[in-house]
Amino acid sequence: MAAPRRDTRGIVDAAELFARVRFRRHEPAEPLRPYLEHYWLIDWDLTQPYASHVVPHPSVNVVFQRYAGQDPFGEVAGIGLGLFTQKLEGRGRVCGIQFRPGGFRPFAPGRPLSALTGQRLPLPEVFPDSASAVAAVLDPDDERARVAALDAFLLDLDPHPDPAAALATALVDRIRADRAIRNVGTLAEAEGMTVRALQRLFSAYVGVGPKWIILRYRIHEALERAEGSEPVNWAALAADLGYADQAHLVRDFTATVGVPPTSYAAGHGPA
Repeated sequence: MAAPRRDTRGIVDAAELFARVRFRRHEPAEPLRPYLEHYWLIDWDLTQPYASHVVPHPSVNVVFQRYAGQDPFGEVAGIGLGLFTQKLEGRGRVCGIQFRPGGFRPFAPGRPLSALTGQRLPLPEVFPDSASAVAAVLDPDDERARVAALDAFLLDLDPHPDPAAALATALVDRIRADRAIRNVGTLAEAEGMTVRALQRLFSAYVGVGPKWIILRYRIHEALERAEGSEPVNWAALAADLGYADQAHLVRDFTATVGVPPTSYAAGHGPA
């Protein structure tokens, strides 16, 4: 299993975020690695409010959160369909678990993942015996202790391998890595599945359809290129990502991020 990734895909204006908060990723315990991307930890102490923006990955997150003036709490966050914005101010801390696509289902086997899409549910609503986990994760200043508490929380849930979930994870990994997968029909044919069977698998075990995931990874790549130091040939990038033309890329990017790619590249991010 690979170590936590180091890219910033999905984070809007990553340099600005990292200048304002402490952001770290950690690897989970060995038995949890088939199910998780990584843990992510953020701490901040701000003199002025700041709004962070993220184009979500096709992943469920469990998030333990402490904000100024609020009691700490935990949430299960299904896949976000649009730009996610979070206002940060004062002092605070967030400790998150990012599951691999398909990886959450073994922890909540009776719940189709499509029911979580676009939702943020209180942690006890999904895991009734989780009350003590919030303090255990958020209270330690030692981040190794926080990681150990996240491990303990998940291991206590005793996930069991699910071949269908593992297949869904593998298929999403293929979409992410293989640029030749530009439409659902190509993926279905390569896997010897019907399009309908593929869609049912993704609905139950990932939470969104394969077409949505193909488009989301395109936007992640375009966002990363827009933040690079080199000028972007948007027409060439659109073709490289499998778009029919530049206008389609511009439309998808603007709908997801909130501004056209050229404006974003010029430093004019979402409001």
